[in-house]
Amino acid sequence: MALFGIGQPKKETTPSTLPEGPIFDVSSAAFEEHVLKASMDKPVLVDFWAPWCGPCKQLMPVLEAEVNAANGEVLLAKVNIDENPDLAQALRIQSVPTVMAFFQGQPVTAFTGARPASDIKNLIVQLVKMARGAKPDAIDIPAALKEAAQFIANGDPATAQQIYIQILQQDEMNAEAYTGIVKLVIDAGALEQAQGMLEQAPEIIAKTSAFASAKTALEIAKGAGEALGKLKPLLKKVEAAPNDHQARFELAQAEFAAGQKAGAIDNLLTIVRTDRTWNDEAARKELLRYFEAMGFADPLSIEGRKKLSRLLFS
Repeated sequence: MALFGIGQPKKETTPSTLPEGPIFDVSSAAFEEHVLKASMDKPVLVDFWAPWCGPCKQLMPVLEAEVNAANGEVLLAKVNIDENPDLAQALRIQSVPTVMAFFQGQPVTAFTGARPASDIKNLIVQLVKMARGAKPDAIDIPAALKEAAQFIANGDPATAQQIYIQILQQDEMNAEAYTGIVKLVIDAGALEQAQGMLEQAPEIIAKTSAFASAKTALEIAKGAGEALGKLKPLLKKVEAAPNDHQARFELAQAEFAAGQKAGAIDNLLTIVRTDRTWNDEAARKELLRYFEAMGFADPLSIEGRKKLSRLLFS
């Protein structure tokens, strides 16, 4: 289907070299490489703007937000027409802001003036559909990430890892898939390998919340050996004194480090339920740390956050 009446591009593809990140500034000299060649792989929105343009300042954050929400399936190149007048003239830009969409080396649609977020979202949806249609074997990345999380919850990390690998073959800068593998490596006990993966992560991945989550998970896992030796004595201590919050807190830490995440969450929730202000809300803060380490899409994390919210706001 054509977008806004402009025909479909050809389906030949060639590899491209891209700046790190889905949003970047582009000059006349780099336009062919960073827009035309890049668009052979995925759609590129080009925002022609100027520093003196009021509507440009309204539109740009909307474009950036919606492109970031597309999880790397669409790119945004920003062209300052004051610095690149030759490019604006070559593409017959009459006013700013003007946004052109390129796919597989050709313009597929364009609009001028500020638009609401709903219009931009709809445009990106259409562009993503066009790109996926040009790649019949492409996977639905958001759906695949949810599927991987469910396999992990069901105790099948091997299948989850294969899904993550497939995602990275399609989008090598997908932070959720990359850090998903890191967490599986952590769960397997290969902490040095996980540390190496974090150290070698591309900058675009290292700046994401998913990377921070994996880093926290590794920090927790490094204490697992010591935690295993504490489990039994701490469990006996809590059974003998259920209101000993410090013992229950340490038991939760040991359980989480040892992989007994459900038990750890339940013990911390028990402390919050009994005395949420204990030790400067240490139990609540530790829960948030665990939820970050597990990932906010993890089913156990989702359920734990719901329980915590009910306790805090009931």
